[in-house]
Amino acid sequence: MCNTCGCNITPGNRPFVLTEKPANGTTTVTVLKNLLAKNDSQAEHNRSHFDARKVLAINLMSSPGSGKTALLEATIKRLNGSLRLAVIEGDLETENDAARIRAHGVPAYQITTGTACHLDAHLVHDALHHIDLSSIDILFIENVGNLVCPASFDLGHHLNVTLLSTTEGDDKPAKYPVMFRAADLMLITKTDLLPFLDDFSPERAEQALRNLASKAPVFNLSSRQNGDSGLGAWIDWLHEQLQAHRNKLAQQQTTRPNVQRDGQLLHADPAQVRFRPVLKAGAPA
Repeated sequence: MCNTCGCNITPGNRPFVLTEKPANGTTTVTVLKNLLAKNDSQAEHNRSHFDARKVLAINLMSSPGSGKTALLEATIKRLNGSLRLAVIEGDLETENDAARIRAHGVPAYQITTGTACHLDAHLVHDALHHIDLSSIDILFIENVGNLVCPASFDLGHHLNVTLLSTTEGDDKPAKYPVMFRAADLMLITKTDLLPFLDDFSPERAEQALRNLASKAPVFNLSSRQNGDSGLGAWIDWLHEQLQAHRNKLAQQQTTRPNVQRDGQLLHADPAQVRFRPVLKAGAPA
């Protein structure tokens, strides 16, 4: 898939790709090294930065509009300073989401990917130059809204949280298994809308996840609802995961994300594709 749409190449890993013009005038891209291997190497470097400062890095993944930024805003309010947070936002364009986070007094850096439908470790590394890791406990990386590609790239983070909103359909784990297999936690969001939606069942959504042999916990919550919104379980989970991660660090270990290597097959190994044509405008596909 990604060798078709071109999202293997992001602003972060573009320096590792060389463009040449052969004698016949056509443009080809010579892939010098395996971009995924480059990504994984950079991810290990990123993780070493997090671990040295005892920071837990959490990758938030979902389709567009599932409520990732709203969840972060509600989390900031509920934590009320009990944990120190920072956020890396990923979108194709605009700084809208980063501005929303900064409005709550939390540092946020916006990555705009242009055309790439996921973040990679190089982009995250560049963003880290704008964040003081020594002053935070948890770094949230809000990935580009996409239910396929983000699950296949290690960013140097520790945990994956996948959001599924009640407006999307309870069969999404079955339709997008690569993404949901990667989840260390699944959050069913926008539960305040359930009284108005007769075609979404949280029980069916969880069963679809279990059918993937996933044992990840599932929390139902609303980022907008007052009172019993379900946010308490999410906040408790954050505290527990931070403590568990720091316990591992004390034993010279780390926490690693569930990167879906079967998802990487969709991207194909660039080392196996030495020349990749780039069509000129108007050329037949």
